[in-house]
Amino acid sequence: ADYLDNGNNKMAIQQADKLLKKHKDLHCAKVLKAIGLQRTGKQDEAYALAQEVAALEPTDDNSLQALTILYREMHRPELVTKLYEAAVKKVPNSEEYHSHLFMAYARVGEYKKMQQAGMALYKIVPKNPYYFWSVMSLIMQSISAQDENLSKTMFLPLAERMVEKMVKEDKIEAEAEVELYYMILERLEKYKEALDVVRGKLGEKLTSELQSRENKCMAMYKKLHRWPECNALARRLLLKNSDDWQFYITYFDSVFQLIDESWTPPAEEEHSLEGEVHCSIEQAVQFIEERITEESKSSRPLRGPYLAKLELIRRLRHRGCNDEYKLGDPEELMFQYFRKFGDKPCCFTDLKVFVDLLPPSQYTKFIRQLLGVIPLAGAAENEVALPGDIKALQQHLCVVQLSRLLGLYHAMEKKQKLAVVRELMLRYRHGLEFGKSCLKTELQFSDYYCLLAVHLLLDLWLEGEEAAVWRCLTLLEEGLSHSPSNAQFKLLLIRIYCRLGAFEPVSELYSSLDAKHIQHDTIGYLLTRYAGSLGHYAAASQSCNFALRFFHSNQKDTSEYIIQAYKYGAFEKIPEFIAFRNRLNSSLHFAQVRTERMLLDLLLEANISTSLEESIKSMSLSPEEDDIPWKDLRDNRDLTVLFSWDPKDRDISEEHRKLSLEEETLWLQIRSLTLRLVSGLPTLGHTVQPKNSEKTAENGVSSKIDTIRALLQQLEAAVDSGKKFLEQKIQYPVLGPPPTRMAGFFSNGSCQCQTSLFYLVSDIYELDTNGLEDSAEIQERIGNSFKSLVERLTDLFNKCKGDLIEVRDGTLKTHPNLLENLVFFVETISIALWVSSYCDSVLRPFKSNLQKKKKKKKESSVAMPPVFTHFLDYVTELQTLTSNVIDHIKGLEIILTALKLEELSLKDTLHLQEEKKFTKTVQGKVQSSYHHSVQEIGELLKKRLDTIKKLKI
Repeated sequence: ADYLDNGNNKMAIQQADKLLKKHKDLHCAKVLKAIGLQRTGKQDEAYALAQEVAALEPTDDNSLQALTILYREMHRPELVTKLYEAAVKKVPNSEEYHSHLFMAYARVGEYKKMQQAGMALYKIVPKNPYYFWSVMSLIMQSISAQDENLSKTMFLPLAERMVEKMVKEDKIEAEAEVELYYMILERLEKYKEALDVVRGKLGEKLTSELQSRENKCMAMYKKLHRWPECNALARRLLLKNSDDWQFYITYFDSVFQLIDESWTPPAEEEHSLEGEVHCSIEQAVQFIEERITEESKSSRPLRGPYLAKLELIRRLRHRGCNDEYKLGDPEELMFQYFRKFGDKPCCFTDLKVFVDLLPPSQYTKFIRQLLGVIPLAGAAENEVALPGDIKALQQHLCVVQLSRLLGLYHAMEKKQKLAVVRELMLRYRHGLEFGKSCLKTELQFSDYYCLLAVHLLLDLWLEGEEAAVWRCLTLLEEGLSHSPSNAQFKLLLIRIYCRLGAFEPVSELYSSLDAKHIQHDTIGYLLTRYAGSLGHYAAASQSCNFALRFFHSNQKDTSEYIIQAYKYGAFEKIPEFIAFRNRLNSSLHFAQVRTERMLLDLLLEANISTSLEESIKSMSLSPEEDDIPWKDLRDNRDLTVLFSWDPKDRDISEEHRKLSLEEETLWLQIRSLTLRLVSGLPTLGHTVQPKNSEKTAENGVSSKIDTIRALLQQLEAAVDSGKKFLEQKIQYPVLGPPPTRMAGFFSNGSCQCQTSLFYLVSDIYELDTNGLEDSAEIQERIGNSFKSLVERLTDLFNKCKGDLIEVRDGTLKTHPNLLENLVFFVETISIALWVSSYCDSVLRPFKSNLQKKKKKKKESSVAMPPVFTHFLDYVTELQTLTSNVIDHIKGLEIILTALKLEELSLKDTLHLQEEKKFTKTVQGKVQSSYHHSVQEIGELLKKRLDTIKKLKI
């Protein structure tokens, strides 16, 4: 066991063998040996050895524990349940084995058996937790039941009765048990009963979370539409803590609900269960004013009351009241708020919500008014006035962010924008002085100045100013050198490098972000979208692996979380964990990465290092199976991960999200169908007796071709939907979701090539079943397909020609679309070769049969059917075309190596010396990345060229 813990698996196996020589039947030694075998990659031997021991139904703790570890490593949790079922039969009174059995069921989600195991445990040892494990398993059955009705009429009422029994017998001990009761009542929509539980004696146990009882009461009042109670409770909680924003929202919601229902308090008794109720605007206004007066006396400044006043103004305006209630002018209130909180980073985000209360005509005046109260050190006539301390810097930064949000920068001319960029960078560099003592992991106080300058330059780039984008990269790299942990700098660099077609610097940036856990799903798209499409195949495999490792471990991890939740009685978390797991399993990004990863593996290996058939077998792919949950696909991408200070009309909208999801799903359909069609090629193997239709139906191959033809129709439909979608010519904001590769796939002709290749498969299959004798028409059709394919592939190659990086008017311009076209070309030619090797497998037997006939008849004049010449010509032309592309790529390599970038940066003398250094780095990175892309594409094509040479019949 020690050897296993230290990772020395071979020694562990040797030691186990020694022991087994002396004691033949030592179960535990066998299992430990099996673990060693499993870890050294001998899975089958390990499994056989484990099953030997399991068949003996061991009951000693060591063997059971060791087998559990082994099965977990094999990802076979269902075997653990069988193990403990046997152990419990032999030792029926063991509390330990029963609880292990319960947890084993929990790992595989067998809720019915969990319920029974929980009750069996309670009978052996009457402890409350075991009883409630059983109750929770009922709730889980109700959640997982497909039939809503069943869960409301059977599982939940049964759970409710079980808890009521304990309540009547006064056996409720822990908070978790009350939580569980509440959860059942809430799911049964018995809100009144749930409220009584929380307000009653049992509710006193709810102590672990702050305001746990109050929050639960509030939730039930809302469900029951008891607005007087909502209002009174919110009022009471705000008197305790006037900074708790959620209760202001509830307070306002309930006041306006009561006004709309014209509710009046009863004359005699209490207003409500929770005390006094406010049911008029006057009362609300007075209440908020009182909170502000109180705040001015408090030792710590509170933001809540001031923001609540702005919120109330906004709500009144929505209802068509202007200033009848004398709440004051929003502009003045925001100005006062800035004076009080302007030196806090949250000031901008607080005010951002309320800027629509300002009339556009007042924007410039408002910003001037704010600038007027910032203590900036006086400067000479033409110099920039700079802040003297961090507080003044924060205030100034807040104003700059507001100016961007109000669109003042967007309205400027190019010259003004460049002047602002210069000023912001000056302020950024000056601000670095305040952060000299910052640790490497801390952000510099002035980082946002640099980020805002980059946003302005991005505007200029989108307006056609090519040099601006290089300046963006330069400033971001400079910013990153001073603030190496700034994720915003890294994310923006990733986006811009990818837009320029340079993937090499991106993988390093992404790994330095140190994305954790769920982030592989929420921001992973920034990496995986561009990895394969820019020709960095090795990096692409790696980035897919990152993501897939997370998704696969999620399965295992979630069951561990669930088990912990049972152990510690955190019942309300269990449904959340399950929902989390489902959400990840049906993640759009997971499906995309799975599909792209398999296509990439085939591209790099199939028919190069292993045969296409073996590659497909090792991925356990089959054309009939589709493992993507199309109906439940969840878009978990975080599309607002990049900070943006753009006004609403320029920012990413709900509409953009919807369109992006639609586009991603269409592209995933096309990719997934392509993968399934390719995986169908080896199934059409040569097993068909010509012209004997009954037999073909039996041996199942004819159904395979039907599968392929059906998939081909689906692919055509998906392509049509894709084309329709692209007709809308959607432009996402520059920091919004990146578009898919679909547009390029259609416009460069790859799509037509790939579909016609799959149609060719269908024709070749027909030739295979009909034989050569009377198939002149099919042969001619195949010949024409070959010709048009070569023409299409040549067209596709022509769309790859041109310089990848060119120097124009002293600035660099990259052409990422040419690179993407080259990558599509490599993929399309690979599919062409897989289809050709299928043609080859069909034509070879025909040829050898003909040659046998020839020998028999001893005639030299048996005519060769035309299909052979067609195929030979086609293969020769493919070979020539591929050689031409390889030569073209060599040419690109030479040009890229010869590009002298030093001369470029010297032309623009405006840049500081400091900036020049970074400009050089950035251009070098882009150049090197393109060079690598071209090298990797060239290498792969050479390997493909070798496979073409083997195709001569």
